[in-house]
Amino acid sequence: MRFLIRIVINAFAVWVVTLIDPLQVTVTPFAPGETTQLVLTLLAVAAVFAIVNTVIGTVIRIVAFPLYIITLGLISLLVNGFLLWLTAWSTQWWGWGLSVENFWLGVVAALVIGIINGVFGAILRPQRRRD
Repeated sequence: MRFLIRIVINAFAVWVVTLIDPLQVTVTPFAPGETTQLVLTLLAVAAVFAIVNTVIGTVIRIVAFPLYIITLGLISLLVNGFLLWLTAWSTQWWGWGLSVENFWLGVVAALVIGIINGVFGAILRPQRRRD
C-alpha cells in the first residue's frame, strides 16, 4: 500500500513539474495521447522513478557517502537530478515518458519533486498502529 501511495504522489509531483514551463520537463504519453494515456504514462514514469531511486539511488548514496559528509548533504541535489535524468533517458528509450532538456534544470525539477513528495508523503502516509 505504501508503494502505491508513493507512486501516486510521485506521478502528481512529476505532473506539477511538467506544468512549470521554465524547467523544460515534458511527458510524452502513450499513443493516442489522450488524458487517460497521460495519467497512465505519469503513473508508469513514477513507477520507473521509484524503482530507479530505490535500486540505483541506494547504490549511489552508499558509494558517495563521504561526499555527503564533505558537502553536508548538498551532493544529494546532484544525485537526485541524475536519477531524474536517468529515469527520463530510460523511459524515452521506449518512446514514451519523461523528457528533461537540461541536466541543471533537471536538478531543480528533482528538488521540486522532492519537496512535493515530502509534503504529500507526510500528509498521506499510512500511519502504523500504536499498541
